[in-house]
Amino acid sequence: MILKKLSIKSVEFYRYFISPLFGQKCRYYPTCSEYALWEYKNDNFFSATVKTILRILRCNQLFRGGIDYPVITKKIKPVYGKKEKIDFWYIPTKKKNKYIVIKANNE
Repeated sequence: MILKKLSIKSVEFYRYFISPLFGQKCRYYPTCSEYALWEYKNDNFFSATVKTILRILRCNQLFRGGIDYPVITKKIKPVYGKKEKIDFWYIPTKKKNKYIVIKANNE
C-alpha cells in the first residue's frame, strides 16, 4: 500500500512540475501519466508498474498511438443499499474478470 501511494504521488509530481516543462507530447489517450494513475488506483502495484513501463516504452514515433485505456483484472461484487461515489467505470471485456477502466466525470 505504501509503494502504491508513493507511486501515485510520484506520478502526480511529474504531472504538475515536470511535464509542463516539455509540453504535451503523449501519443495516447489517456496520457501516459493519467494511464499510470488509473492503473495504480485500480490494480495491484506490480501489475500497474509493469503496464505503466510498457505503455511509456510504446509512447514514441514508432507506434501509432490513439486510444488505449487500461485493462485490469478485478472481481467485482455487487453493492446493495449503499450510495457510493463513482470514480471509475469498469467496462467488461470478453475475458472473465477483465475490465476496461474509464474515469468517471465527477464535476
